[in-house]
Amino acid sequence: MVKTKTVFSCASCGYQSARWLGRCPDCNSWNSFSEESFNDPAGKPGQRAVSLYKDAPVLLKDVVVNDDQRLKTNIRELDRVLGGGIVRGSVTLIGGDPGIGKSTICLQVSDQLTKQGTTVLYVSGEESVSQTKLRAKRLGQPGADKLYIVNQTDLSLITEYINQIKPQVVFIDSIQVIFDPGIGSSAGSVSQVRVAAGILTQLAKTTGTSIFIIGHVTKEGAIAGPRVLEHIVDTVLYFEGDRFAIYRILRAVKNRFGSTNEIGVFEMSACGLIEVRNPSEIFLSEKPANVSGSVVTSVLEGTRPLLVEIQSLVTRSNFGYPQRKAQGFDFNRLALLVAVLEKRIGLALSSDDIFVNIVGGIKITDPAADLAVCSVVASAFKEKQIKPQTVVLGEVGLAGEVRSIAQPLLRLNEAQKLGFKHCLLPKSSFKNIKTENFDMEIIPMSSLKEALGILFI
Repeated sequence: MVKTKTVFSCASCGYQSARWLGRCPDCNSWNSFSEESFNDPAGKPGQRAVSLYKDAPVLLKDVVVNDDQRLKTNIRELDRVLGGGIVRGSVTLIGGDPGIGKSTICLQVSDQLTKQGTTVLYVSGEESVSQTKLRAKRLGQPGADKLYIVNQTDLSLITEYINQIKPQVVFIDSIQVIFDPGIGSSAGSVSQVRVAAGILTQLAKTTGTSIFIIGHVTKEGAIAGPRVLEHIVDTVLYFEGDRFAIYRILRAVKNRFGSTNEIGVFEMSACGLIEVRNPSEIFLSEKPANVSGSVVTSVLEGTRPLLVEIQSLVTRSNFGYPQRKAQGFDFNRLALLVAVLEKRIGLALSSDDIFVNIVGGIKITDPAADLAVCSVVASAFKEKQIKPQTVVLGEVGLAGEVRSIAQPLLRLNEAQKLGFKHCLLPKSSFKNIKTENFDMEIIPMSSLKEALGILFI
């Protein structure tokens, strides 16, 4: 006999309780519990599930790894984020806001892989086969002999298709609509998402099939479903950027086979996502001239230096509590830098609203942008322009000192490539720089006060 049990599961972390709780004791989320039912075989409480796929233990020294363990997608920005290509037998989770390009990038990768002779299965649970064909036609993809498309949400049938076709790469669009008939809860529930992800991951590891899973996000921007979903998969990719803007940034927040510091930059067009080979030039293409509150800095995203424009606006506050707003920059870091400007430089910013924006929709965490943020806030406050064609680099400490940065040569080469003539660099990072190799003026400085005395016209 089969008994049907009811449990309450937390939608954030997957914690289960026999009764409803207002707050999850595991992740402290409020109103996140939902009722779920599942079938439990009666009379066999101690029986363990037997895996359909068995691998005998082997010695690590006897494991042979071939050089062709990665599949190139021929989309360089995606290959960069993945660490060099798709690892055979890996599971990749792609998340992002609705309409940002998750299904588009998967369909484009499918087309590129099949052109190389790779067998691909695209499982579309949210669109019919004809709708997927219309989208592929819009992207300029007539289809290939080895690209299979199916509209299916039953997990048992999907695994059967994989075993029959034996594709090298599988795309699941999306995990929230896939359901296992053996579980009584509805598709998208915590139990369904957890079980479906676990079965697909086991299938990928045992058959060597690479699986891409598209995941919906919540209003907070996290992957919908239990957090265990991100722990099961090998790689987690997030699409960043406003869906109403044309640029998209693909970032790896987890990668077992590569770096998590790399990003890929794409431009959304009528024909799909187009690679942006030189993001620095794109981000600076509309930089205003002869205005205060604008400066350029160089940040590192993995091995790639990016030149980005930072803008600031400082205005008198009309309310008793001044605002501090940051777009693309850490709010707490901005508050710290404003405090340094007030204490060490003497700028009276306590009664002003301060707004900082990183142009292009990119989010930066590199401490080398500290000096640029301080400079642009001071420029907007004093209504003074920063010298044109100047790049500002440096980390700012609480004492007002300018500290060294990582990889200064990469940043300087990128700035020179785009025609910048001046660069403010921390004195500690200037020691190993050969100025004769650059056609730009490199100015070393050791304090924030010294830098602000040089920057303004």
